[in-house]
Amino acid sequence: MDIIRKTTDNTLTIILILLTLTSGTILASATIIRANAASPKATFANYELAGNPFVTGYNVGTSCPNTARTCQNTEGEPQIRADKAGNFYGSSENVFCVIGGLCGGTFAWRSTDNGQHFTTLTPPNSVSVGRPGISPAGGDTDIAVAPDKNTNGLYNVYVASLQSNPPLLNVYVSTSTDAGSSWTINPTSASVAGDDREWIAADGANKVCISYHAIALTNDIVVDCSYNAGLAFTQHTSAFDPAHIAFLAGFNNIIGNLAIDPSNHVIYQVFSSIANSDELASCTIACHVHTVWIAVSIDGGNTFTDYTVYNNPNTNLDYGHQFINVSVDSAGNVYAVYSDDHNIYYSFSRTFGKNWSGPYQINNAPSKTAIFPWSTAGNAGELDVVWYGTNFYNGVDHPDTYPDTAAWNVYFSQNLNALVPGSSWTQVSASNTIHYGGVCEAGVTCTGNRDLLDDFGVAASPTTGSAVIIYTSDQFVNSTAEPATRRSSTSPFCTQDTNNDIDCEHTNIAVQTGGSTLFQTKHHLQVNSINIENTNLQGGNSPDFKIQGENTGTVPISSVSVQLSGQPVTFTWSTAFPLQPGQSASAETTTLPTGLLLVVGDIYQVTITATLSDGTTETQTTSAIYTLGAGLGL
Repeated sequence: MDIIRKTTDNTLTIILILLTLTSGTILASATIIRANAASPKATFANYELAGNPFVTGYNVGTSCPNTARTCQNTEGEPQIRADKAGNFYGSSENVFCVIGGLCGGTFAWRSTDNGQHFTTLTPPNSVSVGRPGISPAGGDTDIAVAPDKNTNGLYNVYVASLQSNPPLLNVYVSTSTDAGSSWTINPTSASVAGDDREWIAADGANKVCISYHAIALTNDIVVDCSYNAGLAFTQHTSAFDPAHIAFLAGFNNIIGNLAIDPSNHVIYQVFSSIANSDELASCTIACHVHTVWIAVSIDGGNTFTDYTVYNNPNTNLDYGHQFINVSVDSAGNVYAVYSDDHNIYYSFSRTFGKNWSGPYQINNAPSKTAIFPWSTAGNAGELDVVWYGTNFYNGVDHPDTYPDTAAWNVYFSQNLNALVPGSSWTQVSASNTIHYGGVCEAGVTCTGNRDLLDDFGVAASPTTGSAVIIYTSDQFVNSTAEPATRRSSTSPFCTQDTNNDIDCEHTNIAVQTGGSTLFQTKHHLQVNSINIENTNLQGGNSPDFKIQGENTGTVPISSVSVQLSGQPVTFTWSTAFPLQPGQSASAETTTLPTGLLLVVGDIYQVTITATLSDGTTETQTTSAIYTLGAGLGL
């Protein structure tokens, strides 16, 4: 659920239930560097998930697709993530108050075969698992998977959702330490009562953070973190730094998602707002949010610094349709993806969010309109982006008033060289038509069709690189792969007569079956993390330099040498060399070259040379940021 932020003659209407922004103008063409399409293009297969709340047990344990036509659900606004082992986890919110007392509620699924099938898990935030159920939460679901294993040898899974009864009082975080078989629930994860549009991200084995709009604090963006897998959120801060909070708050921002780089523990929070305090002279609140921002924390979420991603000089447009998205590749490069309600653009940062290149347009015809972007990054420069798109655009209508002939599809675009301005993007439709007509983006103040709700997601497997998209459709298909939902075996719920309406709304999967994938480029020594942090929180300079990687080649690695800013660093390695194919190794040192004085927040060049058993060498150069105690508690 979102609270509405609606702009009309610079007045603000707030309804304490759901949030979005309704206006859009074309990004000034003079600022655009066009990205052209290329091949090979991806192909996808689509199917519906189970999770029908009108069925006893909610289809828990049902694997989809199947031929029994039990893959039926009534969910929408889903999200998806993948763990390091290549397992996918998805969540989506039930859009009905159903028979038996289940009002709202979040459903979840797991795939252990690269997205070919998903199995319905026990609902994460329901107090009881059988029908009739009780679900005190379920709005605005988001999901996260830990990058490191827990003591069970598995990756923690977290599902966040807004409280629905009473509405928006708090954020629920449900945690599974057993791959989604069972859940524990923290119903008071937010530090501020009265909150909206939460996001969640995980770090280490047991750290998890949420961000959300704090309504009582004039839409401040609050970030709360837990170091014990969501049991208690004890770390609280604003994403707005002291230099910017005066104009970023005050209902002059649209929140985007939260992301954490597992390599260095830097936390990123994206949002859109105005450019500076001078704009407040012409609009006190509810200004056009024409500037993309990112809040960056290099101390584990204790404090944030705000940087401009892109400031469009056209102050009559808005970004955040719906929503601005941030992702981080394995080399620490950061990507922001955003829509102006017409086109989708991306910007990238090689400096951990401090400096940005862009914007560069991603979509092209037949997706003349592109909204609801989401992205997932692979190795350096590899980026997948999805959105809802239609061939309709006349320069006059807002998506809310698009005609019934406007057909919307899920679009997928990929760039394996996204760090090069103007580099090529592929683009394919990853689905059949999922909706016709208007798409309302104004939350509960919508007067048009809101079946697509506000967002959806994509993830890529770290093991295969293939993408899996989870999305919403309101179409009556009634095929074996996408059966029409029924209340019972004899009572239809979704029919041809209710096509393109909430009665047919459901969550689908699009799994990549061909084309290029992420994580294609691998070094013989694949470096998974480089972390330089000051572990002395009392102000002293005590650098701790850690590196971890694995041999992804076919021959042993005889030795590895590392230089920091051109000076050799001596490490103690956890694994004896030669490092055999498939083996991992980590190293750590607190002794840096004499005369090399590091400054917290500065960026340093790291050069890694692997010598193979056949005498050849492989050298790779990357950057590392000196953080402040970011990994403490992990």
